[in-house]
Amino acid sequence: MEILINTDHNISASEEMRSYMRADLETAFERFSDHLTRLEVKISDENGNKEGEKDKKCVLEARLKGMQPLVVTSHGNSIDQALGEASTKMKTSLDTAMGKLRSY
Repeated sequence: MEILINTDHNISASEEMRSYMRADLETAFERFSDHLTRLEVKISDENGNKEGEKDKKCVLEARLKGMQPLVVTSHGNSIDQALGEASTKMKTSLDTAMGKLRSY
């Protein structure tokens, strides 16, 4: 499973931060690793330098073998919060997609 992490110009993600996020995602999606070819993370700060609630946005795209990609979006007060909520949503979506595959 390949994990790609992209940020907008308002967020500077150090290699340490990217490594932390990559490790967190590998752990979170380990049980789906046989079916996932790629997991793409897009993180943005919708307010830029201005303050605001839930201004961090995380879009998570999962590519499953032989299926259309699944995409979820989440907003949070921090990058960790947005990523955590997006991961939870994606796991639910993947469980549903995998359940549908098994029922056929």
